[in-house]
Parts: sequence; C-alpha cells; structure tokens
Amino acid sequence: MYGERVTSVDRPATATDPHAEPHPHAGPHPHPHAEPHPHAGPPASAGAPGAPWPGHPVAYQPVEPDRFTRMVLRLHARAPRWAVPLAALGCVGLGIAYALISDPTRSDPDAAPTCLLKLTTGLDCPGCGGTRALWFVLHGDLPAAARHHFLFVFALPFLAWLFVAWAGNRAFGWKLPEARFSPKVIGMFLAAWGVFSVARNLPWAPFTSLYV
Repeated sequence: MYGERVTSVDRPATATDPHAEPHPHAGPHPHPHAEPHPHAGPPASAGAPGAPWPGHPVAYQPVEPDRFTRMVLRLHARAPRWAVPLAALGCVGLGIAYALISDPTRSDPDAAPTCLLKLTTGLDCPGCGGTRALWFVLHGDLPAAARHHFLFVFALPFLAWLFVAWAGNRAFGWKLPEARFSPKVIGMFLAAWGVFSVARNLPWAPFTSLYV
C-alpha cells in the first residue's frame, strides 16, 4: 500500500503508542533527551546496506583485496598446474646443491659451528648433523648419514614419497597412493625426535657416539 512505512518486505510497521505501558521484559526506555555517545557512528536506517533486521545477524561488506593480493590471485589463476610443484622442486634442488657445494664434512676441526645454539651453548640442536647426513645420503653412505642424524635418514623416504605423490597429482594428475599419518603417529615421531635431541647431548656412553 502506498504511503505506508514498512520494515520488511512482508510486514508493515506498527505505530508506537507513546502512552503505552512498557513490556515487562523489555529493557529500560532511553531518555528522550539523552545525547548520543561521542564515538557512536550515525544510526543505520532499516534499508541501509549492512543494517541488521530484527532477529537477523549483522551482514558485513566484504573487504576489497589490495593491489598486491589481486596480483597474486591473478598469477595463481593463470599459472599452469605444474608451476607450484616445479617451484617446490627448485627449493629442494637448492638445498641439495648447497649440501654438495659446501661439503660440510670437510670443515676444519677447530672451525666455529654455524648453528647458533651450538655456538652459544656447545649443545647439539635437534637439526645438528642434518646437512652432513644429507651429504652422505647423496654419496650413498647410509651408515655415516645415520651416524650424523638417524631420524633424518629414517624420515627421508617418507618425505620423498609424500613430495612425489603430491607433485605428481598436482602437476600430471597421477593417482599415487598418499601416505596419511594420524595425529598420534606424528606426535610419537615428534616425541622420539625430542628424546633423540636430549640423548645426543648426554655426556655418557653410549650417548656420546651421537654427538656431532
């Protein structure tokens, strides 16, 4: 009906009687001459975007992404499916190249350690010996690799298979079986890594053989 104020698409507004008694469960009426809060924004009208209807949650406007985010999203949408696996393979290749070129097994006996924890405390950190273990793995000397970091050598086949299965599925659509580890298995591995990190720093035999 024309000229009648409505508050929703199918419910007309009801006039408020100024002399009507307040509802027993309603909150206190605001003072007619109360001033608005100095930090309060302008009141939202019923038809304004984002203004909540009674009984409905507040609808917020989506945040417009910035220029850099839009550029990254465009590159991701246009990039071929093998781009991300190739970038990950490049990172792995850089790590292997560093281990081969630096040859950490030929450092001087009195050279200062590059690990910050070992440099300041003299203790092996949880990752100490990993680069040397990788170098020995690349040269086919698994006993020497396990001597420098046993858990790294143990986890390396699983990590390699996870990468091949993920990259093959992402780049070429291969349906390789993916290894799935439960949180309990991951927790057990992390606990074993913690025990190994402590045991390799104990100054008694046979734990001294783990010190690198």
